[in-house]
Amino acid sequence: MSETATSAESPQPHVRVERTGRLGRLTLDRVRAINALDLGMVEALSAALDDWEGDAGVEVVLLDGAGDRGFCAGGDVRGLYRQIVAGRPDETAVFFRAEYALNARIAEYPAPIVVFADGITMGGGIGLAGHASVRIVTERSRLAMPETRIGFTPDVGGTWLLGRAPGRTGEYLALTGASMDAADALYAGFADHLVPSARLDEVRGALAAGGGDLTAAEQVRAFAVEPEPSRLEAARPWIDEAFSAETVGEILQRLRARPEPEASATADVLEEVSPTALAATLAAVRAARSLSGLRAALEQEYGLVLWFALTQPDLVEGIRAQLVDKDRAPAWRPVSVADVDPGVGAEALAFRPSQPLWTRP
Repeated sequence: MSETATSAESPQPHVRVERTGRLGRLTLDRVRAINALDLGMVEALSAALDDWEGDAGVEVVLLDGAGDRGFCAGGDVRGLYRQIVAGRPDETAVFFRAEYALNARIAEYPAPIVVFADGITMGGGIGLAGHASVRIVTERSRLAMPETRIGFTPDVGGTWLLGRAPGRTGEYLALTGASMDAADALYAGFADHLVPSARLDEVRGALAAGGGDLTAAEQVRAFAVEPEPSRLEAARPWIDEAFSAETVGEILQRLRARPEPEASATADVLEEVSPTALAATLAAVRAARSLSGLRAALEQEYGLVLWFALTQPDLVEGIRAQLVDKDRAPAWRPVSVADVDPGVGAEALAFRPSQPLWTRP
């Protein structure tokens, strides 16, 4: 806790809750795991937002991460693996309901929420940062939704953001799990301002002190700099042409036919990823474009993630290969894109969990 903070640190593990002037600060503090989210952290963040909503003295909320590696590397995937292997699906559903409720709360919070997406910000980290009022990236930022690489699908409202990215960059980012730097994140709509990491303390101090008639966004804008040209934007010609294809198989064919080396390299990446995850994710991003809002996207994703967790072997296999045994040799079922049932995307989107995400009145 900083010397000027006026409230005690949260008793919850891995989240520091501070109050400095008009600023409420929530710091993810699980440094060794790059602040990966577990249920206790989600609950601590939600409880602090509940407390501050009724406190007129908290005019701005800041969300950041401890350590110098990143804001948040995602959800606790190892914990998810243990739950599935042990046959505890109810615990899996509890985590996702709590996490998605927090994602929606951040988007709908009455006070502005400013996020420092400094360093690694992936998966569940996008769910915290991507829906905030003011989203700051730095020269160290690396944003991604890499879920297909573990036989899973983007969630935490990621499909809502991906579905609204320019052209077909949403499909590209979702299927490949490609990392975005600050310029790419700004271009794709995942961030609002680039601020040098050396000036984040100044931003924090300005937000705590207040800016008179200036909004939080206007205060942050005073520290922002122009990004370099976006490589993602430059790649739009081949991305749009290839990723507008109807199926994953056709996307691969178009990538192989392109003259750009990056297109061929992208095809190589896709051929290493879970074919089932690719098909379901492509359907999810495209379906999200026609949804009414973030809550509808989260509801769609809730069905998708439980479809994977309860019915699909690739999720457990992907986590095993990437994070448990680390042999980097997942045995996907089915093995190739050509072997995937053409209706698997529709099947995934039609899955309805036994308990709904939102409690109906």
